[in-house]
Parts: sequence; structure tokens; C-alpha cells
Amino acid sequence: MKTNISLLISGKLGFQVLLNLTDYCIIEFIATDRNSTEIIDFAKRKNIPLFIGNPRKEKLSSYISETKSNILLSINYLFIIEDDVITKFKFPINFHGSLLPKYRGRTPHVWAIISNEIETGVTAHFIDNGCDTGDIILQEKIKISEYDTGFSILEKYADIYPKVVKEVITLLQTGNIIRKRQDNSSATVYGKRTPDDGKIDWNWQKERIKNWVRAQSFPYPGAFTFYDKKKIIIDEVSFCEIGFNNELPNGTILQVKPTLVVKTSNGSIKIDLIRYNEVEFIQNKILT
Repeated sequence: MKTNISLLISGKLGFQVLLNLTDYCIIEFIATDRNSTEIIDFAKRKNIPLFIGNPRKEKLSSYISETKSNILLSINYLFIIEDDVITKFKFPINFHGSLLPKYRGRTPHVWAIISNEIETGVTAHFIDNGCDTGDIILQEKIKISEYDTGFSILEKYADIYPKVVKEVITLLQTGNIIRKRQDNSSATVYGKRTPDDGKIDWNWQKERIKNWVRAQSFPYPGAFTFYDKKKIIIDEVSFCEIGFNNELPNGTILQVKPTLVVKTSNGSIKIDLIRYNEVEFIQNKILT
């Protein structure tokens, strides 16, 4: 028997989960954002009631006043869900891309890479009026390799999210949901990132710079620096053994050919991939 659900969902990841959900759920309505065109088109083709845009100020709650489902699933949804929506459902559940209580907030997988974590995951948890603070239902871990990028972790999410969602639906069907309180004393919270937040600080240690770059590499907006006031997006770096005088400023270009090498606070970094075009560098100039 299929389970009736209501769905808050966004993006390509959300669309992939949506396709899987239709195999074993009846979707009473979908709420999404204006840019999630695949989800919008799908809902229209399947004649699923659809709400598009910001749900706040009771816009969404008035729209779903007739819903019969007691299950609300939030998957990669872009908006904060307020009490007027949460209280309509017995089981309001969110799926968050971290091992809560670590990395509450936005783009948690990006922050996990930047912070040099070796694992992340997906947490299914009840929605309350905090930010990713509700009781945990279950968690699934994902390894982060030294070669993973923000985008490659999203690809891993595409495999694991449908599995976690289905496990939660099964628990709801069998009445075996167990709630586990989050330990707020060990919580970390990270804010929303914008493309302008990607600037590299060459005073950082080389390990942080490498993580910073790979976390934001293509097709993400990218980590960047400036050379003669020109913005340069860097998608891949590696460590190298080229030496330097420590009195040189961090960001000094130590080598141009065969590869560009830059001084950091604790070693040299080789710039392996620059986005869009070739840039002519002059040795001993400084990246800022």
C-alpha cells in the first residue's frame, strides 16, 4: 500500500528523490522554488497540486489547509519552514546533508570539506522551530576522500538520499519511529554561502586552501583570488616541494612554468586548474 505524503522539495537532488518516491508514495502536494523547473514540470505532468515560491507569512499553510496526509517530508528545500506549516502534520521530517548535530545550516557538505572532515552523511530528523535542531530518526554516513569535491559529495547524496527517505517511510508505515534528542552542546552551525564568499586567503595554511578550493570547484561558483585586480577562479590545487624565503608575502608567485606555484604560510601550492582561460603571470607578483 502506498503512503500519502506532502512534499517540500528543491533542486536536482530533490528531483531525483521525487522520481523514486512516486514508486511507493502518493504525493498530495509539492512545494518548491521557482528555479526547480524539473520538479515544477513533473508536478504539472502528474497533476500534483503545486505551490511555487516563498512559503512564509501563511502563504503555504493556507494552500495546504485541505491536506489529508499526516506526513510532511522536506528534502533539499530552500526555505525555512515555519510553525504554521509544521503544526499541520504529525510527522514533519527533514533530510539534512550532515551528521547532526554537526553542520547545522546551509551547504553542510561544503563546510565539511573545508573543515577537513573525513565523513559526512544524511540525517533524517523531525522539524521543529529551530534550524536543524529536531529529534533524530536515523543517520547514514558517507566517507569524504581527499579527492572529493562539493559536487562529488552531491553525487553521493543522489545515491543515498532515496535510500534514507525510503527507510523513514518504512519506519512510519510500521510504527517503529524512535526519536533521539540532539546533543546541543556538540552542535556546530554554518551560515548561507554566496559566490562572493569564495575568496582565498593566502595567509591560510596550505591544507585549508586545498580544501577551500575543492569544496567549491566546478560546477560550483569556485574559490578565487585576484591578480592585478583581475578575478581568477581556481578549481584544483596540489602541494609541492618548491622552497621559498619565508620573508616573502604569502600569495607570492614562486614559479610560472611549467606550472604556477604560490607561497602560503606553511608551504607551496601548485595551481593545477584555472577556470575559463589562460592567465599570463609574472614571477614574484602577489595574488591577493
